Amino acid sequence: MIYAKPRLFILSDTAYSVEFGDEISDALRRRVAAMVSRLDALGHPAIVEVVPSYRAVMVEYDPFLMDYAHMAEMLTNLAQKAGAQPVESGREVELPVCYGGSFGPDLETVATHNGLDAEEVIEIHSAGIYPVYMMGFSPGFPYLGGMDKRIATPRLSTPRTGIPAGSVGIAGSQTGVYPLASPGGWQLIGRTPLKLFDPTAPQPFLLAVGDVVRFVPITEEEYHRMGGQSHD
Repeated sequence: MIYAKPRLFILSDTAYSVEFGDEISDALRRRVAAMVSRLDALGHPAIVEVVPSYRAVMVEYDPFLMDYAHMAEMLTNLAQKAGAQPVESGREVELPVCYGGSFGPDLETVATHNGLDAEEVIEIHSAGIYPVYMMGFSPGFPYLGGMDKRIATPRLSTPRTGIPAGSVGIAGSQTGVYPLASPGGWQLIGRTPLKLFDPTAPQPFLLAVGDVVRFVPITEEEYHRMGGQSHD
C-alpha cells in the first residue's frame, strides 16, 4: 500500500528514513524519485548522503549543522510535497545488448523454463520499458521494474563466482545489469558493451533512480565495435 502520509523513522543519531509505502510499485518509485530530486535541488550543507530504495529514502545528515528536530521538520515538508507531486519519469536510456551465446549462457534456460524459444525471450525482454527502482548491491547496479512475467525465471541454485561486467540477467520477476565483474546468481541472457560504472568519469554512474531503460538487441560485431570485451 501507499501511505496516505509519508512516514519518518529515526535510523540513528545521524540518519532518517522517509517511507512512502510498503510495496514495490511504479507509483512508489515515482514518489521516491521526487523526494530524491527535491533533496538534490535543495543542496543543503547538512545533508551528507541520500540513498533511495524501492519504497523509502535514507537521509544521512550532519547533526552539527542541523539538529534532529529541524531535520525532521524539513524532511517531513519535502516528503509531503514529493508525495503530492511524484515525478513521471527521468531520462530514457538505451542499453545495447548482445543476447545469447557466450554473452548470455542462460538464455536457453530462461526460454525452456517459460515454454518459449530464445528469440521470443529476446523479443519480450527488449520490448519492455524498465524504470530504475533503486541502485544496489555493487556500484551502479540498477534494480529494474516492469519486466514481463512471461520470462520470469528463478535465480541459479548455485551462484557463479564470477560474472563479467555488463552482463544482463533475470532473477525471479526482475531484470538487472552487472556494472562490475562480481559473483552473482542471476540468469544471464546477454551483455551490454556500455559501462554502467566508471569511477574516473565526472559522473561515475550511467543510470540513476527515476531513469527509464530500454534494451536494444545488437549483434556480436556491433558489440565489439562499441568497445565491448569478450572476457573480463
